[in-house]
Amino acid sequence: MSSAVLDVQALETMVSAAVAAPSIHNTQPWRFRLDPETLTLRIYANTDRGLPHTDPVGRGLHLSVGCAVFNLRVAITHFGREPVTRLLPCPDRPDLLAAVRLGGPARGSFPGLYDAVRRRHSSRFPFSGRPLPVTALAELTEAAQAEGATLTHFSPSDADHLLRLTREAEHRNVTDHDRAEESRRWVRARDGSGLGMPPEALGPQDFREAVPMRDFGAHRTPHGLPARTFEKQPAIAVLSTLHDRRADWLRAGQALQRVLLTATVHGIRTSLLHQALEWPDLRRQLESPPTARTAHAQMVIRLGYGPEGPASPRGDVRGVFDSEALS
Repeated sequence: MSSAVLDVQALETMVSAAVAAPSIHNTQPWRFRLDPETLTLRIYANTDRGLPHTDPVGRGLHLSVGCAVFNLRVAITHFGREPVTRLLPCPDRPDLLAAVRLGGPARGSFPGLYDAVRRRHSSRFPFSGRPLPVTALAELTEAAQAEGATLTHFSPSDADHLLRLTREAEHRNVTDHDRAEESRRWVRARDGSGLGMPPEALGPQDFREAVPMRDFGAHRTPHGLPARTFEKQPAIAVLSTLHDRRADWLRAGQALQRVLLTATVHGIRTSLLHQALEWPDLRRQLESPPTARTAHAQMVIRLGYGPEGPASPRGDVRGVFDSEALS
């Protein structure tokens, strides 16, 4: 794409792809601003959409923004430009999390991933339990590695240990007043705001033994599909990084989104089990073998074949993208 056609509509299309990324509680905690002189899109944290009880240090927020950065890179490449990415580019602006410049002609590509951006969304419904192909699992592992992260596929016994930690974390979340209230606030009907979790996307909300999905209603009356309809041995993978700094969280977000989009290309459904990562003591237990003690777990991913499930809505791009400089 030449500079002559690099207009507001094209940029808004790129940002629209970015905001299709997943975010913790669908908070969409980002803002985008264009520097027209350098053709750089700057991504800021929108702390007004932070979760002070669930995510007090902002790790989940950084992962969310990292997912959006990866989608932006994919979209820029789709339009024929090279995305030149810098993380935390300005020490004096801690809310400026990343800058992506539209460079010269694209030197690489992300086959199939741009088309997957709109199709990808979490499915919190039961999966079939059908085994995943070894070749697909290898591609997911390679996707994480390409972004500087590690994806570890757990054996059934190790997955059971992880699910026990997730179940304990979910119990704490439901019984912790502040976290339960925070969770409730992010359940939304389709009211046009595009924020939060629409009830129809939450999946079965009874407290299950099989797969402890997050209960965004926290204390509401159980309803939905019974536990036995969930797969008995969920396919679980953990995404981890060698270090645990803000830049590592942003890299982990990019790796996570690359894994999720690659899974979508293969027709594999995914859902994210973040609960145990929100409690430091449980997160440390998650980082014990089979993952290396020096690795830092960033996300737990459930994989499988099953219903697509409803998508969570996204807010208006123009509400998060300042493109006035090109108007």
